[in-house]
Amino acid sequence: MSIEQLAETAQAMVAPGKGIIAIDESSATIAKRFAAVGIENTEENRRAYRELLLTTPKLNEYVSGAILFDETIRQSTKDGVPFAKFMADNGMIPGIKVDKGAHPLAGCPGELVTEGLDGLRERLKEYYKLGARFAKWRAVINIGESMPSGTCIDANAHALARYAALCQECGLVPMVEPEVIMDGDHDIETSYEVTEATLRSLFDALYAQNVVLEGTILKASMVIPGKDCEEQVDVEEVAEATVMCLKSTVPAILPGIVFLSGGQTDEQSTAHLNAMNQLDKLPWPLSFSYGRAMQQAALKLWAQDMTGNYAAAQKTVYERAKANGLAAQGKWEG
Repeated sequence: MSIEQLAETAQAMVAPGKGIIAIDESSATIAKRFAAVGIENTEENRRAYRELLLTTPKLNEYVSGAILFDETIRQSTKDGVPFAKFMADNGMIPGIKVDKGAHPLAGCPGELVTEGLDGLRERLKEYYKLGARFAKWRAVINIGESMPSGTCIDANAHALARYAALCQECGLVPMVEPEVIMDGDHDIETSYEVTEATLRSLFDALYAQNVVLEGTILKASMVIPGKDCEEQVDVEEVAEATVMCLKSTVPAILPGIVFLSGGQTDEQSTAHLNAMNQLDKLPWPLSFSYGRAMQQAALKLWAQDMTGNYAAAQKTVYERAKANGLAAQGKWEG
């Protein structure tokens, strides 16, 4: 795929008023989500649940694409249409999570580095054949006493950049996700400093690995105080801090930035995105790539009655997509 095609795909991912739904939970994570609402964790239930999400009527009005898990990109609708084909036929771009998860970083207690570079080129080629046109890799940055270390930030930035270069070589738009974790009692200033250092390191690494920024999407965490911080701040302060941090670190040539919800409530994640898009002159579109914040309400409904509540569950998925699509334009009214 040419640089022009990569850039075109990246721009389509952040088309005005559209964002990405993340349904790439690993088997362990989906098991926890299912257990919480009393659904048996079988392959068929996972397939049926992902079908419910992807076949939501009119989803493509507000959702440009979906991040799938390895199992999901190989599955089909109950009518036998592969999910990736169903999405492409309905104007949505199939994406794939390709990292192998965060593992302890040797020599840095309490810190993590994401693995999965071995054999990645072959996997990316296969995913392209299966219909994927973008990929996702998540790094985990914890804040704590003397954390994160420069070693942790740089190791993760280097891995993200190598992954991104391989994606572009194989015709996939890389979504780079350095998630600064909300757990902890740190204040918003600490969150800002860590996010800024992380993004600087990331873009330095992307340049060093010759990654074409026009064909890359950033999946960012918001600059937000830790969950246990006594000083919580209002929506406007999160929006202003996040945008200021991004403006000081992210090149304007990037096609767009999507946010993860990262432990925020559905309402918070939408309100923060909306407030950011009401600020003046942003160099890039700011949109969403939410998982839990798009699915939680629907999963609870579906769990109560898988057949009877199917349409109602899909309606909540559409409503969450619409709210976030409006927020991506600063037009959400709450």
